[in-house]
Amino acid sequence: MSAFTTLLLAWFEHHGRKDLPWQQNPTPYRVWVSEVMLQQTQVATVIDYYRRFMALFPDVRALAEAPLDSVLHQWTGLGYYARARNLHRAARTIVAEHGGELPTNQEGLESLPGIGASTAGAIQALAMARYGVILDGNVKRVLSRYHGVVGHYSERAVLQRLWHLATEHTPTQQTAAYTQAIMDLGATVCTRKNPGCHHCPVREGCLALAAGQVRELPTTRKAKAKPVRESRFFVVTLAEGQVLLEQRPSKGLWGGLWNPLERGVETTVETLLDEIGASPSSLDQHQTGIRFRHTFTHFHLDIEVHHLQLNARPSGVAGGDMAWVELDQLADQEAKIGLSAAALKMLEPLLTEDLFRAPSKTRRANIK
Repeated sequence: MSAFTTLLLAWFEHHGRKDLPWQQNPTPYRVWVSEVMLQQTQVATVIDYYRRFMALFPDVRALAEAPLDSVLHQWTGLGYYARARNLHRAARTIVAEHGGELPTNQEGLESLPGIGASTAGAIQALAMARYGVILDGNVKRVLSRYHGVVGHYSERAVLQRLWHLATEHTPTQQTAAYTQAIMDLGATVCTRKNPGCHHCPVREGCLALAAGQVRELPTTRKAKAKPVRESRFFVVTLAEGQVLLEQRPSKGLWGGLWNPLERGVETTVETLLDEIGASPSSLDQHQTGIRFRHTFTHFHLDIEVHHLQLNARPSGVAGGDMAWVELDQLADQEAKIGLSAAALKMLEPLLTEDLFRAPSKTRRANIK
């Protein structure tokens, strides 16, 4: 066992996090869901999502049997929705091909949608009492600084070096404790900004600290300017408390999620009404709503929102990828529809200020 590992385990015993919800009854399924949620998302954000998700989908069979829309709804606001789609696909594979139990080896776990080497290592180490090696963002940062590894993770040689170091430090005994310890160190001490080097248990051997390079490591890539796109969204409502939403294709941005109607910036209200089969006389109110920028990984999307209230149901909406949805449903945690974070922002005035909305006589949770 390396000196780094010994010091880290001693620190974890007194300072590590031991009360996170996924640490209680750490079954392979519970740890798997937590690891997926924690990808590129902070613990504080994940906790409430995780608890709600577990309440509705307590085991892999419950997740596999749930409609994808229901799963996506529980992911609304968490972002990176491909994670939820892969989680659902993997659950169905586990039930169909593995008898409802997650595989117990690296190869079997990595064969499932959305599970890479690090997630597979975490599941084995934290839930199966097996040897598993992780290399998530926190671990990359800790090892890059401690060993003075220069270069970005996207460089093959750098990534291979970090995997070698991660494997070298991971003990065959107390693997679960070490795995949680190094994640905790990265999340609470060796943080991206303002790291707490003065109380780091491995500071004596840290090459970045000795060289005065803590803020320079890990190496960052020079950010490229993101292109900007524009879209116009139409929030179409009926007075009785329904909103017209459109489901995105299963692949691509916001895959499988529901949004207000997205059209090009050249689309006029008249054009939109004609498309959905609404007469101009059916338009009771039209307001230009909020404008905001939604940022994706590779570009910015500038959004302009138009709120339209109709006094009659248009003739051109007859199923397919469009549906009328009860506004009351959208705030229901057990709803069967997934919304993007941008859609939630567009619909918020309807849900909080009753804009264009008459009191609903019923509180149904179904798509019409």
